[in-house]
Amino acid sequence: MNKTILWTALVASGLGVLGGYWLTSRLASSTPPPVVQAEKKPLFYRHPMNPSITSPVPAKDEMGMDYVPVYEHAEKDTKPAAPSESSSRNQEGKILYYRNPMGLPDTSPVPKKDSMGMDYIPVYAEENTESEVSVLHVSTEKIQRLGVKTTIVQNIDIAQTVRSVGIIEADERRLHNVTLRFDGFIEKLYVNATGQLVARGQPLFELYSPDLISAQHEYLIAQKGQTMLSQGQDWLQEGMKSLADSSMERLENWGISAADLARLRQGKAVKTVVVRSPASGVILEKTAIAGARAMAGDTLYKIADLSTVWVIAEIYEQDIGSIRLDQTARVTLDAYPGKLFTGKVGFIYPTLNASTRTVKVRVELANPGHLLKPMMYAQLQIDAQMHRALAVPKSAVLESGRRTLVLVDRGEGRFEPRAVKLGLRGEEMTEILDGLHGQESVVVGANFLIDAESNLKAAVSAFEPPADVKQDSAVSSGPLPPAGDQAHQGGM
Repeated sequence: MNKTILWTALVASGLGVLGGYWLTSRLASSTPPPVVQAEKKPLFYRHPMNPSITSPVPAKDEMGMDYVPVYEHAEKDTKPAAPSESSSRNQEGKILYYRNPMGLPDTSPVPKKDSMGMDYIPVYAEENTESEVSVLHVSTEKIQRLGVKTTIVQNIDIAQTVRSVGIIEADERRLHNVTLRFDGFIEKLYVNATGQLVARGQPLFELYSPDLISAQHEYLIAQKGQTMLSQGQDWLQEGMKSLADSSMERLENWGISAADLARLRQGKAVKTVVVRSPASGVILEKTAIAGARAMAGDTLYKIADLSTVWVIAEIYEQDIGSIRLDQTARVTLDAYPGKLFTGKVGFIYPTLNASTRTVKVRVELANPGHLLKPMMYAQLQIDAQMHRALAVPKSAVLESGRRTLVLVDRGEGRFEPRAVKLGLRGEEMTEILDGLHGQESVVVGANFLIDAESNLKAAVSAFEPPADVKQDSAVSSGPLPPAGDQAHQGGM
């Protein structure tokens, strides 16, 4: 009995051992062997704000921030990944240029890197319009505090006003010189002062000339011979008639008056001849002196008709394109405050003064009462031809030198700086050739303050790293280092 029990116990124990071994082997085959995780060591440490600065050992920057460890897998993550949907879409378009990754105003026509080793970002044709638009957001309180004023862009009648200065001069077409065509001696002066007014046909001086006396006697002899040979042969009569006609023609060419010639035909020679004024005007110059000898060709008087005068204005090169003939010009003078003279543009000179970059323009003015004196200074305003165009107030235009901007009010505190092309500049309005549309709202008050704030924000944003740099920092610092690294970093 005892043996049977003993054998039964031994067999049960053996079966239990065999079953336990079989179960253990099955579990061991289905469970993977434990993997011992190797301790990860950083390759190097980089500056938290400037990735180009690295350190082989843990360190801190000047602000006390820990350098970021960079692991092997982080280096792999920084390698170019598969292009995203937006980048693949941009690759289909044409690359216009490459812009600075930090937002600085620097572009390049070819790929390049900045001072930190970062690649310039390509700008494609389809995204160029979006990248150029920067909208400034201003709160309602700040708009009220700045006193922002806006107006609607409209089509209006506009004309450019060209302002200039000029000098009054005598009309060159109304200048007359009194000269002699034969030698003589001045017996008597009737007009003996410069500036004296004279009328057409008024006696100026009385002249004695031996040549004139000889020419008169020659005519009288020929006339008398013609009478004596009236019964003679034809050829003798023709000869005397030809001599008389030539003598009379010479006297006419010398400018002898018709009254003196009529008296001569009656057989009465004159000892002296009276020289008369050829036109009405003012004596500008006088060289005639009583008793002096006057030679043929000498200018004894210079007479100017000042009923109409010229204003010679200097127009700048950029304004000459707006000047046309017969345009109305308004002229004022310091000598007559509040008095306005009106004239017409009569001539635009064909040459430009290289030293002053101006072109002369002649304005013709009526001069009643001879108020306008030659060599007076005058101020002119010439109105160009008026036409209808899209225009904004002058205060809406911001000119920075390189480009011209206006601030477009897009509502809800948003203002868009937009480049425009200017046309004519009127008294209060400026023509817009390109960049704006009718019924758009533009800022006309406090726009300089808004523009200054926009430039300040752009300058501050240039110091901030772009989004892709921030994402790289997050990826590199995302995976937690092993416990040993954490303990080492914490002990810094």
